[in-house]
Amino acid sequence: MAPVPPFLLKTDDNPEGVDQSVFDGIMKAIVKDRPAYFSAFFREFFNVDVLLGDSRSERLRQRISNEAIQASWNVAAGASAKGTLDCVPSWLTDFRDDLPRIDVPTLIIHGDSDRILPLESTAARLLKLIKNSQLVVIPGGPHAINWTHADQVNPLLLDFLQQE
Repeated sequence: MAPVPPFLLKTDDNPEGVDQSVFDGIMKAIVKDRPAYFSAFFREFFNVDVLLGDSRSERLRQRISNEAIQASWNVAAGASAKGTLDCVPSWLTDFRDDLPRIDVPTLIIHGDSDRILPLESTAARLLKLIKNSQLVVIPGGPHAINWTHADQVNPLLLDFLQQE
């Protein structure tokens, strides 16, 4: 779900990737004010502006609560500061040579509104690299589709696991 592979960094041989400046900016933000970075990150992780809902009528369609966002923030803030920073370069691992070796059925689920890992740079490219794979795109799904769109994700997972 919402995968990093095949290769997130934009290079000459990976023009679909993301500019290095984005990752440099993330690392600078973490160093400058890690708690503030987490607040901004989770707003995009959950697409809070669309899925939280501020008015009474919007709360009826709400897919994420302030409490769930706060719980995620609490976990992140409790993580190692060094580990948080060191995590960013790990996102730039190049999996392109490894993916064709996967020889089991593979389900890829990604939201079409993922602001953290763009569909076009990640999941959409995996179909060509992983044989016997299938991609399901969740309309309106943010990066945290397992939380916000569990009503769609869970049946997909159960159906996939029941296949022979």
